[in-house]
Amino acid sequence: MKTVATQSRVNKNSIPVRKKVYEHMKSDILSGRLNPAERLTEEHLAEMMGVSRTPVREALYKLESEGLIKPLETRGFIVSADSKEEVEELFEIRSILEGYALRIISEKITEEDLQRLNGFIEKAEEALEKDRINEVFKWNTRFHDTLHELVSEKLQLYRMIVSMRKNVLRHRKDTLQSSDGAKRTLDGHRKILLALRLKDPELCERTMRDHIKQAKEDALQTLIGVYKK
Repeated sequence: MKTVATQSRVNKNSIPVRKKVYEHMKSDILSGRLNPAERLTEEHLAEMMGVSRTPVREALYKLESEGLIKPLETRGFIVSADSKEEVEELFEIRSILEGYALRIISEKITEEDLQRLNGFIEKAEEALEKDRINEVFKWNTRFHDTLHELVSEKLQLYRMIVSMRKNVLRHRKDTLQSSDGAKRTLDGHRKILLALRLKDPELCERTMRDHIKQAKEDALQTLIGVYKK
């Protein structure tokens, strides 16, 4: 197993170090920068982040309690891999929340909003043509983030979506690494945009749920590949 190299050293001047270390490590896991079965060692993490071992140790135990990592029989931890059942449950919850959100959005969306969403799709398509997969992921994420912003006044719904999305992105980044997966996602976004233009609440909810069902299937196929390694 390889040992993780963190993306950057922790800035110790902004917020408490223990909180910064925890949030830094959690972000790396949920964003997919740390892969399932990635090995984490206290000493290496502390060195890479430029901090003492104490906040790293506290962060590791907190992440373990949240189920994001698990201890090895020897020293250290590994990033947890979600089970098939956990992935299915996560995407089912997502389909319900985002399907309902799109129903609400369909009744209030403006032409300006539609043009902004279309712009994200076009940028993602341009990135795909140039085989810039990370840019495809960025613009696809902006597409969904913009939709979520349109229901931000529905505080309970918005908070649940934001919380859920952190876990979903852990899986979605991997599924967009293939051109086929990226094309399916862009096709889904085009269908969502069309449903919004028609301002049909039933169609919008159904289209979003179909889109997320496809995302779930892609995530499950990726998960199977992880287990085979």
